[in-house]
This record gives sequence, C-alpha cells and structure tokens, in this order.
Amino acid sequence: MGKQRDLSTGIVAQIQALRQQGLTQTKIAEQLGISQSSVCKALKKNCSKRTNCSGVRKTSARDNKQLRKIAVSNRFKSTSELTDLRNKQTGADVSRSTTYHRLRELGFKSRVPAVKPMLNKKQMEKRLKWAKEHSEWTAEDWQKVVFSDESRFCISFGDQGPRVWRRGGETYNHECVKRSVKFPQSVMVWGCMSARGVGKLCFLKKTVNAAVYQDILETFLIPTVEEQFGEEDFIFQQDLAPAHAAKSTKDWFTKKQLEVLAWPANSPDLNVIENLWAIVKRKIRDRKPTTLDQLKQNIATAWEAVSAETCDKLVKSMPRRLQAVIQAKGAATKY
Repeated sequence: MGKQRDLSTGIVAQIQALRQQGLTQTKIAEQLGISQSSVCKALKKNCSKRTNCSGVRKTSARDNKQLRKIAVSNRFKSTSELTDLRNKQTGADVSRSTTYHRLRELGFKSRVPAVKPMLNKKQMEKRLKWAKEHSEWTAEDWQKVVFSDESRFCISFGDQGPRVWRRGGETYNHECVKRSVKFPQSVMVWGCMSARGVGKLCFLKKTVNAAVYQDILETFLIPTVEEQFGEEDFIFQQDLAPAHAAKSTKDWFTKKQLEVLAWPANSPDLNVIENLWAIVKRKIRDRKPTTLDQLKQNIATAWEAVSAETCDKLVKSMPRRLQAVIQAKGAATKY
C-alpha cells in the first residue's frame, strides 16, 4: 500500500473547526468522509508544539465526578457500557476513548478480578466475631496450630496458569497459546502443616466421606503430630466440610482427645495452608507433567521441598489476617 496522501489545508482547517466545536474524531471522520487516523494525524500535526494537543476538553470536573460515581456503581461494566451510561445520564456525547482516559485519570484500571468465596451477612458476622475472639492470640499461640485442607491439582493447570507476554498479532502464536483439554486429568490432595513444617501428604483416591476422612487423620495426621509435637499440646484446624463436621468425626476427635479449633465458614483467607498450596503449584507449573503419575511425583517433591522457615513465616501472618478481617468487618480480605 502506498503512502497516504497529506490532507489539504482546507480539510485540515475543517477538522480543527469541528474539533473546536467539541466533535469526536470519529464524528469528524464520518462528516468529512475520511479515516479517523487521518483526523488524528491532522490534529497531532497541528498541535505538535503545544503542551495540550487534545483540543477542547469535553469533560469538566463535575462530569468526571459523575463518571466516578457511575464506575463505582458498575464495577464490572466495560468502557463502552460505562460510556453509554454516562451519556444517557448526562446527555453528553462523549466517546469511549475519552471515557477510558478519564477513568485512568481518576485512578481506575481494568484488571482481572480477584476470586473470593461469596459471604452472606451471617457468615461475615461470624467471621468478625471469630477474629475478635482470637485477636489476642500471639504468633506463639498460632505456632501450636496444625492447619489442614484439601486441594485439586490439574495436569493442564487451566485454572491456575500464568498470563502471557505477547505483542500485537501474536494472540494465536504457538508459544503464546495455553493448551486446554475438555476433561483435564486431576488429583485431589489432603495435607497439613504447622510452623514446624509440612506434614504427611495424602493423595485421595475416592470421595471423602466421614469414614474416609477419619482414616486419613489416623494414617497421616497422627504420625505428623507425633513427629512434630511429640508429647506437646497442639490444636487441629479444619474447615466445615460435611465429612469434617460429621458426628462420627467429632466422636473420633473426642476419643483421640484432640482439640479442634472452631472455624468460621467460607474462610480460606484465614487458612495459611491455602498459601502453601499456591507455592507448591507455582513450583510444579514449569515441569509440565503429562501423566497423573508425573503430576503426583511433582507434587510430592515440591511439597517435601517446602522449608520449615516458609511454614513458620506463613503462620506468623495469622495476627495480621485477623486484623484484616476486623478492618473489613468480616468481609473477604487480600489473603
């Protein structure tokens, strides 16, 4: 394609006049029958020596304040949708580009949203109460707690893969595409940890009911606490999964004379082992296992490589986690 011809002086003058009237570049291009890029180049060339090359600013401070309210009330709307809402409410004719730039000026950036469990009012109240009740616990108190949880690991890592750095036109390049399969192979794992290190790891072969869970505790928890605590007292943490809260499981704890930490529902941000799972998944991601046996071996190797210092550091974050819950009044936190 040959070089684009320069616009005549008359066309450039018309572009400047229409811009001064407040028309967007798109509107000017449509009215004059030229491309938007030509309008943009003409405006940039005309004001290349000026500090403000954007022409007449179409939004006032009051308009921007209104846009801020719209954005806060519609967090998941696209820029185009926010533009339409704003124009309907104010009667203005602001372009999507202007809306985008004003949002940036107001400090808004489009980001992938963080995923957190849905909490209802009652659950938030219980989380807040629990956090206040344990706010006096010191790091030493939390060092007596054995944290536990289950986690799923997938061969494809479809739900936990990294982003990709790419340039324009590279969207479907071989090295830029994340592979996925319809039914990815995966494995469920149960594990526990304390400030003294990681515990025994269990690969789950079937659905965990109360009986299976008690067998897991007998086979993997008991040896862990005997190794880490010996005759010392400890407190066991678990979430409120049905198998954990079953009457027979409670009876098992009573029979074994094990103290169980009361736990608020939907609170993975309070369980430090969640961060440990994330560490393990990051470690095995680059190994790219292709079979379940390879995946299990990678998980076991990465789990055993976690140092006691890492575990201790995670456990020492508990007081800060409680304060975050209190400040959020029971809502989800950054942890």
